[in-house]
Amino acid sequence: KKNHDLLLTAYGVAATGSILAFSRTHESEADFIGIRYAARAGYDPRAAITFWEKMAKEGSGPKGPAFLSTHPSPDRRIADLQGWMQQTLPLYEAARRRQQLK
Repeated sequence: KKNHDLLLTAYGVAATGSILAFSRTHESEADFIGIRYAARAGYDPRAAITFWEKMAKEGSGPKGPAFLSTHPSPDRRIADLQGWMQQTLPLYEAARRRQQLK
């Protein structure tokens, strides 16, 4: 009985951890898709970095362990967004040029 309970607990922890990591992956993917859509629509993708910097400052209270989070931390999001600027800024600049031609 004791080994069975231990096995079920270990399985639950492992399953939860993998599901949460999967959720964070989906959130990051959604951030990347969203930032590209915004850039193509003519919105400056750098504003997303500013937004998450403000969110990080506002949410400076106690946090639970990162492995239990369903969302990437603001710091992780900022780092990801900064890494995506090389891909998204040209989309933004192209959209701005198209808007200026109208």
